[in-house]
Amino acid sequence: MNYRRLGKTGIKISEISLGAWLTYGKTIDEKGARRIIFHAIEQGINFIDISDIYAKGKAEEVIGQCIVDLNRSDLVISSKAFWPMSDNVNDRGLSRKHLFESIHKTLKRLRTDYLDIYFCHRFDPETEIEEVVRAMDDLVHQGKILYWGTSVWEVDQIDDALQQSRALMAYGPVVEQPRYNMLDRHIEDAIMPLCSNNGMGIVVWSPLAQGLLTGKYLDGVPTSSRGSQPMYMEDELSGANMTIVRKLSSVASRIGIPLNQLALAWILCRPEISCAITGATSVEQVTANVQASQVSLSDDVLAEIEKILE
Repeated sequence: MNYRRLGKTGIKISEISLGAWLTYGKTIDEKGARRIIFHAIEQGINFIDISDIYAKGKAEEVIGQCIVDLNRSDLVISSKAFWPMSDNVNDRGLSRKHLFESIHKTLKRLRTDYLDIYFCHRFDPETEIEEVVRAMDDLVHQGKILYWGTSVWEVDQIDDALQQSRALMAYGPVVEQPRYNMLDRHIEDAIMPLCSNNGMGIVVWSPLAQGLLTGKYLDGVPTSSRGSQPMYMEDELSGANMTIVRKLSSVASRIGIPLNQLALAWILCRPEISCAITGATSVEQVTANVQASQVSLSDDVLAEIEKILE
C-alpha cells in the first residue's frame, strides 16, 4: 500500500481506503464487517470513512465495535454530519447546535475520544459559513476532531469557507470529499484546481461508479446487485456508459489487470487526489481494490483511456 499526505497537512492516508456507505450496519452484519475491516488493515488500509447518516448511526456503532480492539493511533477515522437524524427540527444541517450534538453522539457510537477528520456532509444554505467555521474551529481546539473538511460542496462554497477561516484566523477545511470516477469528472475544471492551490486534499467516493467500473454489469444486471435498485444506478446504467465500460474493459484485459484496478489506478494518477474511498462486501473485494495502489499506467494507456472517455 502507498500512502499520501492529506493536502498540505502532515497526516498520511492509504491511497485506497474503506467506506461504510450502504454496507456496515445494513447489508453487512458485525461479524462480516469485522472480517472485512481487519483484512483491510492487514492489507495496509489505515483510513476508514463513515457518516452518522449511514444506517442511521448503525454503521458507526458496528465500526466502533470493531476498532475498539485495535490500536486507535494506527487508524485515520472520519465521519460526517448534516442529514436529518430524527424529526427534531434542529437535528439536521450545520448549525453550531447540530454539529456539537452530532459529534458527541458519533464519538459515543464509535467508542473513541476523537475523530481524525470531520466532514460537513453537504453545504447548508440555512447556516452562515462563519458559524460553521467557528464551530469546527472550536471542535478542533477541544480535541474532539483533528481536521475538518467538506463533502460535495460547490467550488464557491469551499472558497468561501477558506476565506472565512483566514479572516477569523480559524482552522479551515483541509479536505473535500466529492464523487469522482472515469464517468463523472466534474471536479476537474474548478474544484480540483481550487483544492490544489489551497493545499486541500481530495478523497473521492464512488471511484468505481457504484460497481459499474468493475464490469459486473456488462452481461446484465444481477438481481442482488445495487443496479437492481434504480434509485442508486439510474444514471449510470445508460447505453453510453456501457459502451465506455466495454472499451475500458478491453484495455484492462490487454494490459493484464481487472477493470476495477484500471479505474482506481487512473484516479490515483492525479496528484491532487489523496485517496479513493472504496466499499467492500467481502475480503476478496478489499484485496482486489488494494492491489490498484501498485498499478502503474503508462502514458500510452492513459492517452488511450482519455480518448475513450472523451
